[in-house]
Amino acid sequence: MAAEHPNITQHHSTDHTLNHVIIEFYEKLSSWEHAIVRDKGFSLSQVHTIELLGVHGAMRMKELADKIGVTTGTLTVQIDKMVEAEWVVRRPHETDRRSILVELTEKGQTLFIEHDALHLQLTTDLTAGMSSEERTVLLNLLTRMNREF
Repeated sequence: MAAEHPNITQHHSTDHTLNHVIIEFYEKLSSWEHAIVRDKGFSLSQVHTIELLGVHGAMRMKELADKIGVTTGTLTVQIDKMVEAEWVVRRPHETDRRSILVELTEKGQTLFIEHDALHLQLTTDLTAGMSSEERTVLLNLLTRMNREF
């Protein structure tokens, strides 16, 4: 069978290899993120919350919970701790009285800027050996992959 259809076997092999490479990259990125977060004294889910709010601005609790992949109940407990640490504040939504918005404080914004700079440095280090064309192709491919989620 393989001799008659070498492309099928090759495609299957490429999929398996790509699968393992993506998993390896994810594991390395996760390990790096855990090491960074451990040094700063906040949890991984808290740093993801800070990243989301830093990129998107104030968000509804439900929207934030969906993006992080937790229930609003779980998020409420986390946001309580983050309010206490003065990283975020809750405020009423301007037009929807039932909704509460969460946004970064100045202290939270500073954490976001510092953390984002670490990510940017990692990206710069990882892509230093690539041409600008290769970086553009990588950007396009990762953007397409992200859209599939």
